[in-house]
Amino acid sequence: MTITGIGETVLDIIFQGGQPTAAVPGGSTFNAMVSLGRTATHTFPDVELRMVSQIGDDKVADIVTVFMEANGISTEAMVRVQGQSSVSLAILDENRNASYEFFRDRSLPPFAAPELEFGSGDIVLFGSFFAINPATRAQVRELVQRAKAAGATVYYDINFRKNHRLDDARQQIEENIALSDIVRGSSEDIEAVWGSSDAAEVYSRHIAPFCKHFICTRGADCTEVFSPGIALSFPVDKSAQIVSTIGAGDNFNAGVIYALIGSDSIDWKRIVPVAHRFSANVVASIYNYVDNDFKP
Repeated sequence: MTITGIGETVLDIIFQGGQPTAAVPGGSTFNAMVSLGRTATHTFPDVELRMVSQIGDDKVADIVTVFMEANGISTEAMVRVQGQSSVSLAILDENRNASYEFFRDRSLPPFAAPELEFGSGDIVLFGSFFAINPATRAQVRELVQRAKAAGATVYYDINFRKNHRLDDARQQIEENIALSDIVRGSSEDIEAVWGSSDAAEVYSRHIAPFCKHFICTRGADCTEVFSPGIALSFPVDKSAQIVSTIGAGDNFNAGVIYALIGSDSIDWKRIVPVAHRFSANVVASIYNYVDNDFKP
């Protein structure tokens, strides 16, 4: 089986106390794929990973692709174009939560999505601004539609923040939900999009009509999951020392996908604890992905 990640790739420069402390390849979907490269490809030898994104022809792109290959992710679907790759400043506050500033080359040519084949049993992860950005939305949608038609499981991470322009984003997000088998949104996401952090209400009104399965994460608070006739809440272990919250949600996604591999049903009582373990490992370090020796 193949797991495909579709999303933006950046170089994250992480600041603590006003000083840069690390520079690592990042991006919401990218972080999840790296963690899967460090876990799924070892546990399940028949799993292949590939990342779909656009990067420049600079040293940053070289860093990203070498890092991908070292972590078991195919670079064949990475589109390299003339120009500069994206860079972000991830600035940690006193609570280890990050705010971001992005630097993108606006002169890059339009994203030309590669021709990819999908199969039944494959998994596709997509989301964030890359899935609603006018410059990439149509291309992402076409890939996801092709995957859905082939019988792949589609996982959508809303990952929408108040600093994004809403405009017609709500409609685009709901169109993405309709293409998906599982949707995850944080409490901040759903409040920014629908004006409510009540996960049960949001599921009933805005997600269930389009997609059966919804996960709402709330940081260190409980995770809520909804499926037809099911509403469950899972506490989060708060014993881990938090070094950085960068990648916590991304790695929750990785944990869900890891738990789905080889499964023909969705058992939240088995899946969510695995996802929590992925997140707990990530917040205990400055990096965006699980440790190389992490055991789910």
